[in-house]
Amino acid sequence: MTVELMATAEHAPHREEFAALYAQVQQFYAHQMRILDADADADADADADAVEERWVATFTEDAVVELPLLPAPLRARAGLTHYARAAADRRRRAGSRLHHWVGMLDVRPRPDGTLHTRCSALAHATPPGATSKVLYVCVMEDVLVRTHGTWRTAHRRITRDDLA
Repeated sequence: MTVELMATAEHAPHREEFAALYAQVQQFYAHQMRILDADADADADADADAVEERWVATFTEDAVVELPLLPAPLRARAGLTHYARAAADRRRRAGSRLHHWVGMLDVRPRPDGTLHTRCSALAHATPPGATSKVLYVCVMEDVLVRTHGTWRTAHRRITRDDLA
């Protein structure tokens, strides 16, 4: 039996260009998640602040982030910075290493040059001397925009399976 995979009409005209774009988006998420994971390893407050600043810099100045347990979206980098610092403080007090995994990535280019993405995201923690445990299974939906030659998140919506 022969199986032929067909690209969607949206992606078919420029398969090589789309493949390069898809690789860029995968690299963007790998970079963004590695920054979060490095935050868990940051010992000094100065190191932690630098990590949080690098993570926040992966968002646009006016980014909006919707998180399942927050009553309102985080707005702009100031809101993201405050949230990231509080979350990092909680993780450091808990003493667990946090790691993120992003997969099942779907990338949809839009005529205005933005990218709409949807992926599965896992967050797992490893307490000292213990086995890793999955904390959250999420769906992450983003709008990415190109700013100063790099992709940045303009809007993020995260939904958690256990809260859906």
